[in-house]
Amino acid sequence: MNCEVLAIGTELLLGQVVDTNSSWIGEQLALTGIDCLYQAKVGDNPARIRTALREAVDRSDAVIVCGGLGPTQDDITRDVIAEVMGVPLHRDAAVEERIRTMFGSRGRDMPANNLRQADVPEGATLMAQQPGTAPGLICPVGDKVVYAVPGVPYEMKEMVEGSVLPDLARRAGVQSVIRSRTLRTWGHSESGIAEVLADRIVELDALGNPTIAFLASGIEGLKVRVTAKADDDAAAESILEAELAVLAPILGDWTFSAEDESMETVVLGLLRERGLTLAVAESVTGGLVMARLTAAPGTSDVLKGGVVSYFSEVKYDLLDVPEGPVVSLEAAKAMADGVRKLLEADVGLGVTGVAGPEEQEGQPVGTVFCGWAIGDDVDAVRVQLPGDRRRVRDFATITLLDLLRRRLLA
Repeated sequence: MNCEVLAIGTELLLGQVVDTNSSWIGEQLALTGIDCLYQAKVGDNPARIRTALREAVDRSDAVIVCGGLGPTQDDITRDVIAEVMGVPLHRDAAVEERIRTMFGSRGRDMPANNLRQADVPEGATLMAQQPGTAPGLICPVGDKVVYAVPGVPYEMKEMVEGSVLPDLARRAGVQSVIRSRTLRTWGHSESGIAEVLADRIVELDALGNPTIAFLASGIEGLKVRVTAKADDDAAAESILEAELAVLAPILGDWTFSAEDESMETVVLGLLRERGLTLAVAESVTGGLVMARLTAAPGTSDVLKGGVVSYFSEVKYDLLDVPEGPVVSLEAAKAMADGVRKLLEADVGLGVTGVAGPEEQEGQPVGTVFCGWAIGDDVDAVRVQLPGDRRRVRDFATITLLDLLRRRLLA
């Protein structure tokens, strides 16, 4: 069985909104064992939506239409689906009441336009999940099926997981399960990791199960996804565990998580296990390190605080950095040790560098110095990072945290 995805919305074509819904749906279909051979986007135009939907129904067993279920005039997905089904719309009293109740519970008056969301094609089934005012629809088109879900990501995900995927699996007669585990790595390129794993990939290609795929995720690291297919969850997990055991010595300390955890979560966990507190001094990253650390829940038992020391005088006066070049190994070491002493933490980190667009103190763009202070171990390293100003700052952030991870594990 195959299913394609049709995303509705002119804003998607104009680049005003990035279509993350289609990629997420495609991933879930793959994990369910349903082939997704086509994905398309179309603007809020009834003729073009109608053409795109008819073509999708002609070539696929099922279609997930995402978006266009709102209350405004350009939300025409339900109308076009009814046309393709060859049926009229009817006002569903239960949905109407539910929408009225939602507005009433929030103490708000309901615009009359919202009642359009209670219009349902004859013969369509309502999805049980309705986190927002737009109901999801399961619409038969001959021996095919069209699923209509909202474009709001959290509403869409609840409906896809709760109704669409189980219905698709039932129709396809899928008995097996597909499960994945994600390794996160840092410190090597995608091509480099692929080269390291080349022999193992050849072996797995011959076996057919499990499989390995790569996903470059910027500041989240390079993800190595291992996917297994089996008769049940226990068998799939057994295959995954066996493969992760094979990959562990190959990838070595490039892998910072085998549980799809973020770098900051891993680092904070290591500090917590060792009963250590942390302080951070930032220059080139301008607070990005602290932002990532504080985004993780339960950080306050580990992270004492940070200093964004952008002016050289702040480095000199507040962090006891020796006067002189502030984009250097010595400055990064002094920043790490200075912030550790200032905030009375066990561990200090310091980062300084050149994000661009021009070189600074004779250092080219992308030069970053990362320092650490852990007990008597006070040192720094120089790294050369690629990309524009934003990427250099982002890469400097995860590189600094990765250096701390490696020092804690040493």
